[in-house]
Formats: sequence, C-alpha cells, structure tokens
Amino acid sequence: MFTLAEVASLNDIQPTYRILKPWWDVFMDYLAVVMLMVAIFAGTMQLTKDQVVCLPVLQSTVNSKAQPSASGKADFTTVETTTGQGEEKDSSGRKTNLDFQQYVFINQMCYHLALPWYSKYFPYLVLIHTIILIVSSNFWFKYPKTCSKIEHFVSILGKCFESPWTTKALSETACEDSEENKQRLTGAQSLSKYVSTSSDEGSPSASTPMITKSGFKFSADKPMIEVPSVTILDKKDGEQAKALFEKVRKFRAHVEDSDLIYKLYVGQTVIKTVKFIFILCYTANFVNTISFEHICNPKVEHLIGYTQFECTHNMAYMLKKLLISYISLICVYGFICLYTLFWLFRIPLKEYSFEKVREESSFSDIPDVKNDFAFLLHMVDQYDQLYSKRFGVFLSEVSENKLREISLNHEWTFEKLRQHVSRNAQDKQELHLFMLSGVPDAVFDLTDLDVLKLELIPEAKIPAKISQMTNLQELHLCHCPAKVEQTAFSFLRDHLRCLHVKFTDVAEIPAWVYLLKNLRELYLIGNLNSENNKMIGLESLRELRHLKILHVKSNLTKIPPNITDVAPHLTKLVIHNDGTKLVVLNSLKKMTNVAELELQNCELERIPHAIFSLSNLQELDLKSNSIRTIEEIISFQHLKRLTCLKLWHNKIVNIPSSITHIKNLESLYLSNNKLESLPAAVFSLQKLRCLDVSYNSIALIPVEIGLLQNLQHFHITGNKVDVLPKQLFKCVKLRTLSLGQNCITSIPDKVSQLLQLTHLELKGNCLDRLPATLGQCQLLRKSGLVVEDHLFDALPSEVKEVLNQDTSIPFANGI
Repeated sequence: MFTLAEVASLNDIQPTYRILKPWWDVFMDYLAVVMLMVAIFAGTMQLTKDQVVCLPVLQSTVNSKAQPSASGKADFTTVETTTGQGEEKDSSGRKTNLDFQQYVFINQMCYHLALPWYSKYFPYLVLIHTIILIVSSNFWFKYPKTCSKIEHFVSILGKCFESPWTTKALSETACEDSEENKQRLTGAQSLSKYVSTSSDEGSPSASTPMITKSGFKFSADKPMIEVPSVTILDKKDGEQAKALFEKVRKFRAHVEDSDLIYKLYVGQTVIKTVKFIFILCYTANFVNTISFEHICNPKVEHLIGYTQFECTHNMAYMLKKLLISYISLICVYGFICLYTLFWLFRIPLKEYSFEKVREESSFSDIPDVKNDFAFLLHMVDQYDQLYSKRFGVFLSEVSENKLREISLNHEWTFEKLRQHVSRNAQDKQELHLFMLSGVPDAVFDLTDLDVLKLELIPEAKIPAKISQMTNLQELHLCHCPAKVEQTAFSFLRDHLRCLHVKFTDVAEIPAWVYLLKNLRELYLIGNLNSENNKMIGLESLRELRHLKILHVKSNLTKIPPNITDVAPHLTKLVIHNDGTKLVVLNSLKKMTNVAELELQNCELERIPHAIFSLSNLQELDLKSNSIRTIEEIISFQHLKRLTCLKLWHNKIVNIPSSITHIKNLESLYLSNNKLESLPAAVFSLQKLRCLDVSYNSIALIPVEIGLLQNLQHFHITGNKVDVLPKQLFKCVKLRTLSLGQNCITSIPDKVSQLLQLTHLELKGNCLDRLPATLGQCQLLRKSGLVVEDHLFDALPSEVKEVLNQDTSIPFANGI
C-alpha cells in the first residue's frame, strides 16, 4: 500500500519541471491521458460484457439450403429454453439439439476463429501505444545523463528568480532608465568633458585603462551619476547571491560543452512522430473490419451436428466509435509532433542570445550561451520569458561586480579599515589590502594615509574619491591592474611620488603608470624578457620628468635602449635579474647622472666597462654575480665620487693592488667570495669606514689594519682567523666588530681601547674566557655582545653589571 505522503511526493515532481514543458508537451500529455482513458474504457467494456453470441445456421431438409427470410437474410434460429428441461427449439418449433454448454463452447471458439484480431486486441494496443508515447514524452526528464542537469538548472533558475539580488539589480536598472536619471547622466557627461578638456598634456589616451561610463561607478566627484539604492542586501542575502553566481558559472561550464539534452529531445520527438505515422497507417485499414455480424465455421460438426454459425459481436458498434475517436486523437497528436519538429529545426536552438535583455537593462555584458544551456533557456522562454531576463542577471560580470562591491563595502567599513592601518619602517601610515574582490569605498576616507598597498585585487578601481587622500604619496599594485577614473588620474599624476608595480605579464602594467609626470620612484617587478621589452612602454618614461629612482626586478638580457630617454633624470638604477645573463650594457654610458647602480644576480663574469663612464657614480652594487677577477678595478680611479663598492656574493679569489687608486672609497663589501688573504693595498684606503670580508677563507688579519683610523665597521665572520693583531685595536673608531665563526683562542686586553664599540660578535670561536677589560668599552651592552652564555657567565660580576646596564649613552659627535 502507498501512503498518502508518498503519493503527495510523487505529485510534486511534475510542478518542478513545468517551466521546461512548452504548450505542445502539455497538450500532448492531456491527449495521452484521453487515449489512456479510451483504452481503459474499451478494455473494461470488453471484460465485463459477453464476447460473441452464435447460433447455428439450420439447413432445409428439402433444398439443403437455409430458408431466406422476408428481408432477404438467412433465417436465424431462435432458441427457446424450456424451464427445467433444457430443451431448445427454433422459431418453428424445431429442436436444435444443442444445450447451453454447447452454445458456450461455440461462442468461445468463434470468438477466436471468426472475430478479426483487431477487434479482440484493440483496447490493449491502445494502452500499449499510449504508454509508449507517455514514456517518450518524459524520457529526457528521467534519463540519468540529462535529468541531473535539468534538476540543477531548475533549482538554480528558481533561486535566481527569487533572489533579492535579482530584484535589486533590475530595480537599479529601472532607475537608470528613468527620464530623471537620463538628465543626470547628460549633466555628468558634460562635466566629464569639461574635466577632460581642462587636463593638460599628461592626460591618458583612449587606450589608457580608465573606468568607462558603461558599468557600475563609484565616482566621488560625480554624485549625480550614482544610482539610488533601492534595497540594501543583508549579509545572508549577499552570501546567497555570491554562491548563486558561482553555481551559475560552474553549471554553464558543465552544460555548454555538450548538446545531449537537445539531441535526446529531438530523438524522442522523432520517435513520437514515427509512432504516430505507424499507428495511423495500420489503424485506418482496420476501421471497416469491426462489424456486428460474422460467419463462423468451427469444423466441429462431429460434436455438434452443425457446420456453420451466425455470430454477433455486441461490442462492435462501441469499439468502432472508440476507434474513430482514437484515430482523431492520434491525428491531433501527430500534427503537434510535426509542429514540434518544425520548431526544433526552424531556429538555432543550440544558441541563445540575450540581446533583448542587454537592450532593456544596463547589463550589456551578458554573454550568449550555446548547446544544452541555450536549449534549456529556449524551453523556459516557452513558459515565461521573465525567467530568462532574471536569470541573465547572474550571467553578467557587471552584475557580479556590483554585488561584490556592495558586499565588500558592507564588510569593510571605515572602522575595520582603520584597525588595519599600521606604521611602517619609515614611520608612515600604511594600509595593505590583500585578495579582496575590489577596493572598498571607505579606503578613500582615510585621508591621513601615506602608503596604500593593493595586492591580488584583479578588479581594483580607483575612483575620484582618492583626491581626498592628500597625504598619499606611495602606491603599491601587486598583481593588481587597477583602473582609474579621469579625476583620480589627475590627482595621482600631480601627487603620487612612489609607485610599486608587481606583475606576472607585462600587459598587467596599467598604461596610466607611464603618464605620472611627478613620479619620483618607480619599481617594476615581473617578467620583462627581451621579446617583451618593446611592450614595456619604457619609451613613455620620457614623460616622467621627475623620475629619480628606477627599480627593475626581472629577467632582462639587456638594458633596454629606450631607458636612455629617462636617463638624464635618474639618480638610481637597480636591476635585479633572476639569474638571466645580462649581456648588453652599452646603454649605461648615457646615464651620466646615476649616483647609485645595482646589477644583482645578472650572471656578470667581469665588471662591465660601461660603468667606468658614470662620472657621478657614488655607489656600485654587483651582488650575486659570477665575477672571478676584478683587475678592471683600476679604472675606478676615474670615478672620483665613488664611495661605496659592493662585490659580495661572487667568486673573487684575490684583490688587486690597484684598489689603492680608489682614494675616496668609504665602504668595501667583499663577503661571500673566495678570498684567502687581504693585501696591504686595502689598508691604504684612508677614508675606509666599513670593511666586510665575511665568509671567505682568510687566515690572517694583516697588521696594516691599524692604518685605517676611520674604520667604524669591520666584519670578518666565517673565516679562519686564529690570532687578532694588536694593531686592530688602534682603530679606535670601531663601532661594529664581527669576529664570529673563526679559530680565535683569546681576545687581547687592548679591546678596552675601543671606547665606541657597540656590537661585538665572538660566537663560534675557541675562546676559554673573555677579558675583564670589556667592561671599559663604555657603549657596549649585553645586547650587543654575541657570545656563548658560559663565557659571559665567567666574567667578573662587576663587568657583567656594567654590560647589563640599560642606560643609553649618546654617541660621540661625528660618528
């Protein structure tokens, strides 16, 4: 037995799919129900009534022929049953010699012999045909490969139709289309034209990625463009809408790659059409075979004594009427099938265009769909086109961006953003936004912000409200191809001083970057190989008249010649390669004003000769290259202003004596090389203040080190030094002395002469004790003493007390 709940659940299935059943499918379903009723009615009558009634045909004893009646027909034998005796007689009183059981026997035999097969099986054929048609009509709703897609589609479509976001988006569209709003837009366009004409030569071209007028805006200086919000989505509705966008995106990708539903629907329609033609062809031939009278010759004369019987089929009249009705229904059903085929092949159902929806709404980016997705939408249109219009909202990227902006602004309020503002190393107020769907409006209300970092925000838009941030001078765009409004660009062009752009492909660099005429520092980090150099747009850097620092971290094989356009302005050029060999450096010769040059990780094997032409060079950094010899160092004598030379992390074996010609050198970094000794020429550099030879293979500190009276920082960590010369402690200006990871066995007491020492590294040596004279180093504290704990604990208590003091003593003047 079925429970009422189970029956009710089965009844709920049909309304779920009704939006995918066009009028012809609904009409054919009703026709199938009527045909089913015809089959049931005919079958019921055939089962409840007698099948046939037969009487023997009596032969004349004289002529051996049946006597014709007055009407010209054979004289039927009438039967009179004598109550209680079972005796049967004809109309003239003659006995037929047949009893009741014999008549039943004859009736059953003649039902099978005399009656045409169609008269017997007509109800069952109608029932079978109707069931086949019903199954054919709904097969696409039941087939596993299609029903899952249909279920998802109907579910998503219903949620999209009822979503509050759909109502909000369409309501805003209606507001935008109002006459009053059109007037506002006209005024806004005239204002934007005025702004464009008033901008000077730095205005971006048409190809510059600005926020266009089509689409959603958050323009601050154009409040008249803003569409009034009809409703405000709560957090739950917003999350539901975002989930729907994701479901629609995945469903589209899943369904658009095949046309199985379309083919299955066409196939079942063809099957129904063929079935209609088949039924009509064979049924029409049997209309006249259904008659009331039949002659039966059962060939059982030896049992009954009669050879021929006249039979009547009492259902013939009703069956003929039902057959005519059935043929009429099949004809109507067939014409509808033919119309369905005409509809299927008349228009391209595997393509669906939202052109009408795009014209009626502001969502001009709704994409056309294809295959099964398009077919399902065509079927929905037969029910109600409003479904497709509301569903199109969730196919639009503009609509999705609107939702993201609303959700973003709802989540990232001014108070929350204020909590994320921090102080950086330069004591500037900094805000870092990471992996958001956009830039919250409240960011531009932080008027005291100095640094803004936007990372992994693909839909970043900078509106005119940024002009409120008068303190903003530094902007970071990390994988964030931001678009700007015209007014916002004008503000950035005049106020921005430092810009960092990190990208994967060079096309991600916004074109407006090269038009920021007041920019002082530009950092480009990403793939800029030689094939794409022409795309970099460095020729446009000539517009950056105030650019002083250019930092390129990439994989260049040559310094782009176009960089010379901005060379007269540059004071610092930094090129960090990823290990790609930098071959061509001739462009360096034209950078006469460069004071700082860094060529790091460029696989250089020698010092480039082009560097010797930079007469204003003050600092040179060739870190992490493959330099083995530095014989060219003699040419540095022409660089009168060179004060800092960094050759660390290379493969240098020795230092040539020609280094003595660099008279003004103050800092020399030679750490992480392959040096085994320090030549005396190094100690003739009287102006040297910093010497770093850490992590080499040096075994001896020359006594000439005492000549460096201006030396303040000496690093020799990670070598093979075992003895410290007493001349080292004549460098009384030493503030940093790094002696760790060597083989030193003792520290001379003369360390007390280093009165300005603030950092002393001794860890990793072979020391037994520390000299008590460390207490006389007035500026040295425990935090600046890097040594094993047991050595520190072995010091006299009064020395430890001095080293543990927290009082800060100001440094001597001139240090």
